[in-house]
Amino acid sequence: MSNQTYRDSEYLDGLSGDELFSLQIGLTYRDFLVLPGFIDFHPSEVELETRLTRNIKLKRPFISSPMDTVTESSMAIAQALMGGIGIIHYNNTIEEQVALVEKVKRFENGFITEPVILGPKNTIRDLDWIKEHKGFTGIPVTEDGTKNSKLLGIVTNRDIDFEKNREITLDKVMTTNVITGKAGITLQEANDIIKKTKIGKLPIVDSNGKLVSLVSRSDLKKNKEFPDASKDERKRLRCGAAVSTLLESRERVAALYAAGVDVIIIDSAQGNSNYQIEMIQFIKKEFKNLEVVGGNVVTRGQAENLIRAGADGLRIGMGPGSICITQDTMAVGRAQATAIFQTAKHAAKYDVPVIADGGISNIGDIANALALGASTCMMGFMFAGTSEAPGEYFYENGIRLKKYRGMASIEAMKAGGDKRYFNEGQKVKVAQGVSGSVVDRGSILNFIPYLSQGLRLSFQDMGFQSIPEIHKALREGALRFERRSESAQAQGSVHGLYSFSAPTMRAE
Repeated sequence: MSNQTYRDSEYLDGLSGDELFSLQIGLTYRDFLVLPGFIDFHPSEVELETRLTRNIKLKRPFISSPMDTVTESSMAIAQALMGGIGIIHYNNTIEEQVALVEKVKRFENGFITEPVILGPKNTIRDLDWIKEHKGFTGIPVTEDGTKNSKLLGIVTNRDIDFEKNREITLDKVMTTNVITGKAGITLQEANDIIKKTKIGKLPIVDSNGKLVSLVSRSDLKKNKEFPDASKDERKRLRCGAAVSTLLESRERVAALYAAGVDVIIIDSAQGNSNYQIEMIQFIKKEFKNLEVVGGNVVTRGQAENLIRAGADGLRIGMGPGSICITQDTMAVGRAQATAIFQTAKHAAKYDVPVIADGGISNIGDIANALALGASTCMMGFMFAGTSEAPGEYFYENGIRLKKYRGMASIEAMKAGGDKRYFNEGQKVKVAQGVSGSVVDRGSILNFIPYLSQGLRLSFQDMGFQSIPEIHKALREGALRFERRSESAQAQGSVHGLYSFSAPTMRAE
């Protein structure tokens, strides 16, 4: 038996996508369910490969959002290693954004090119702070406390565990007889040295003894292989970057292109504008092989305009994000499930993939977005609490948190986020986002496998083995949906218990 059998049978329940979204009411992910299909395959047989744009493929349908509390180089590297892609935000100078992209493109798996470093006059208390906020020790000590100065030693827990005076400087406790590797060695050679000497960290130095990078035993253990890594034709990790529609962005795009960026996302809250159309046309004319994603859009008319301008992909969503208040403040936008279905259906006529951006807070939301025609999901909330996201952890009521803010929050707009809202230079700022905090989710390197496995299980329940297959079933009416009443939504979640412990979306 197969999904074809169900299509031809008299037992076809529910609604097709066209029937579900013919209702003149906006629907979100929670307003419907996908009806189950027939299972004749194991979850491991589900293939999550998809397209980001017309010409860029990814092994995982995950994109980290171009927000200044979500995606910089560490996040983009981790996303690419795990088969997705990170989009570097533009709340920075051109030089700063280019430097972040270059870090991703130059990344060599296993080599920490931007290690945390201390100087000889830093104290044990400084090391305690790093351990508490970043979760690791084994810190190189250089002459001036920066990279590219001479390595003096390394300080580990063993050097300071029994030292009561935390104000002692590191030059008095650090290990100076340090085993090092020479710049240019391969990761395998570094691994061999670590295994043979049983050390935790191997500093890599140049011929003058200056620190170049660091290799960690723990990283080698967990980063052994990344077979699904997103790489370009030169085997470099893929990386995207966001730009605005302002004229200065033309110079920014040129600099990002020179740095090797793979895709440009034009970051506008309302993408259906002559400014964005001109920017898309400019990029496609001047940088022939550079992929461009337009947006954000939520209607077929908006999508048509950007596709005609030359967009290689579309970003869908206006107001569904957890930190976004656009729909409340501006009374403009669209319910996210409806927006995805309608724009994806239209874009498919031109073979243009769409990105579901916003409103995703669990695995089911990701599965629903893909079932409605999205090829990838862009997430801010889901990734903001990970160790690779910018910012430091802090504690509130005993809970480990990280800061997360919308790009239209007052804080972010002061840093440049107002460029995406056509609000730059305005004396009166109207916030369309808020600032908040999110719970620690651990490392992306553990979190993505957790999300991927949950997505495979969801696809198995739906009865489809790949994203293209589920899109085909959607178009043909074989994928079936059913509306949910408010009481059905309540019954479909935890209910009737005196107390319970909610599972955390974090894989250890």
